[in-house]
Amino acid sequence: MRVLVTSSRNTFALDLIRKLGSVGHTVFAADTYDGAVGSHSRFLAGHLTTPSPRFETDAFIATISAYVEEHDIEVVIPTFEEVFYLAARAADLPPGVRLYAGSFGDLARLHDKASFQRLAQGAGVPIPETVVVTSPDELRTAIADFPRYFARAAFSRGGVGLLTNTGPLAGKVPVEDCVPTPEQPWLVQPFVDGPMVCTYSVVVDGTVQAHTTYRAAEQWAHSTAIAFVAVDSTDTLRYTQQLVAALDPGFTGQISFDFVDHGTEAAPDYKIIECNPRPTNGVILLEADDVAKAIQGELAEPVVAIPGTERQITLAVIADAFTEPLSHLPKTLHDLLHVRDVGAGWWDDAAMLWSPATIAHGAKISHGDRKEVLAALGDDIVWNGEPIEGMSETDAAALEAVHAGRV
Repeated sequence: MRVLVTSSRNTFALDLIRKLGSVGHTVFAADTYDGAVGSHSRFLAGHLTTPSPRFETDAFIATISAYVEEHDIEVVIPTFEEVFYLAARAADLPPGVRLYAGSFGDLARLHDKASFQRLAQGAGVPIPETVVVTSPDELRTAIADFPRYFARAAFSRGGVGLLTNTGPLAGKVPVEDCVPTPEQPWLVQPFVDGPMVCTYSVVVDGTVQAHTTYRAAEQWAHSTAIAFVAVDSTDTLRYTQQLVAALDPGFTGQISFDFVDHGTEAAPDYKIIECNPRPTNGVILLEADDVAKAIQGELAEPVVAIPGTERQITLAVIADAFTEPLSHLPKTLHDLLHVRDVGAGWWDDAAMLWSPATIAHGAKISHGDRKEVLAALGDDIVWNGEPIEGMSETDAAALEAVHAGRV
């Protein structure tokens, strides 16, 4: 395959590039700034800097299309929320290129947490009681009904902007800063005790080809995972297939879910929290040949990450230790000695040397507010439910149906 991987700033995008390139595929990368780590992998045939899909959608699509034609690219694999802009404008991509993603309508249903809650209930997947609010007054009323609550915007990601009165993030976001609207609703749920469990899947024609279930052994500021350990996938694989079956027939793409396990190690009891209709770090726990075959739909049975497999983003683990050194240092020292880095064995160290450029990119977007860097890292490639420039009438109708609660 001749593949273009977009949003190459992400560690999991770099991992996907390495895996596809190492088994013989010709891989190109793209992002909105030149310093993206994945754009400097030795496994690339070339890389591209694009306009922002969020702020310059027409120019983004035109730049991607020209590059696809110039390099005879067969498949475009999105790795972040640029997937929504590409899906909404798929008809404007060059003939013959395949976008490795579901339809815009399916992606919107999965990404909007309110519509996803309805989808999960219809698919028979356990989900906590959920209240959708569309005003600050409704938000205050809803959180007053739960002794322990957890709330977030329907369009959000990365564990930032969470409103809760329980756990390490309690009180981090003031309720006054949360402004639900009909166009940007919030979800309020009871706080569910138990560790977060995440999944990543490759789906081809409605069938799961590859699947990982993992826990975040370490998190950056109690948010984004930076160390990962695979756990048993029996239940989450079944739930993932149930959710995929509720989508349009033939759904193809990468899809990830977050669960809370409030059972025991011997008897997990999962409740689903949200969906990211894109890859996450779970891909890191799979072998290169399995990932490549899964993307091409060549596996008769889904390949599953082996429980106990561990990986970490070593640079991030070290950096996080210094944010809370007394609590993090013992575990950090253990992990540095015993857990394999995501880049181990690739002989591709030059790529991760560009990591400071990603932080600088986020700092630039956040206008120097250090507290907002994490939220800003993807601000030029996210999608928050707005109509997309140049989208078709069919996709506009699908989006309106999501917002109106009809799907």
